[in-house]
Amino acid sequence: MSGGMIVALVLASLVLLVIAKTAVIVPQQSAYVVERLGKYSTTLSAGFHLLVPFLDAIRYKHSLKETAIDIPEQVCITRDNVQVAVDGILYLKVLNPERASYGISDFYFAVSQLAQTNLRSEIGKIELDRTFEERTNINLQVVNEVDKASEAWGVKVLRYEIKNITPPKDVLAAMEKQMRAEREKRAVVLTSEGVRDAAINNAEGEKQQVIKASEAKKQQQINEAEGAASAILAIATATAEGIRKVADATQVQGGYEAVQLRVAEQYIREFGELAKTSNTLVLPASVSDVGSMIALAMNIIGRRPASPPAAR
Repeated sequence: MSGGMIVALVLASLVLLVIAKTAVIVPQQSAYVVERLGKYSTTLSAGFHLLVPFLDAIRYKHSLKETAIDIPEQVCITRDNVQVAVDGILYLKVLNPERASYGISDFYFAVSQLAQTNLRSEIGKIELDRTFEERTNINLQVVNEVDKASEAWGVKVLRYEIKNITPPKDVLAAMEKQMRAEREKRAVVLTSEGVRDAAINNAEGEKQQVIKASEAKKQQQINEAEGAASAILAIATATAEGIRKVADATQVQGGYEAVQLRVAEQYIREFGELAKTSNTLVLPASVSDVGSMIALAMNIIGRRPASPPAAR
């Protein structure tokens, strides 16, 4: 190989090296921190960029996407001195690549440690029974505290979520017994309330039934009384009308004799009925007593007709 060929190859290699050092393509949602002679120079955003050969160098590469960091499980002590194991997950995003590069050596580790310490602090403020219902508040407090510290590092803490809260086994057994007792208590209370409501409903139904029955009986008595009054009035009216007709009948010619005959027939029929219903029969001492009885009845009826006028 001739010397000219070697020089050409060397020059070609040098050109390729310069191009590799100067041409940079930054992916979308990424940021590259460039130093010039060991000092911060600029931050490259997504796209194609050219650097100064042998002077500029890319020192840090950051992703601007939201990143989830797993927070390892740790033991926390509640306000009532119960140890619980808690783990979670933290969501953060790089907002300032320069601060994230020079503000702290490893912001992922720092944020994770801050989240753990603040979580222990928040768990220590509440009792064990409230740790499950206060998870949302605990998450908010951890985010607020960690975000204050991470602002200087160019990192934004977006969310924190507690994944698991695991009490000791003996505490879990006690909690299970307590929950079982509470469920049994609620069942007994609900049963007693059901019995009470049923008794109240039955009593109310019986009360309404008695009221309805009394109202029906009252209405029945009123109807019966009105019917009896109407019947008595009708009988009295009919009796009075009959008496008036009898009295009118005695005023006509032959009416008095007809009344005498009617009374005698009634007298004889009643004696006949008395003989049918009794073994003992009381008879008048003489037949003249029958006539006297008829005369007495006629006197009760009213008046005797005047004697016919004497023949001239």
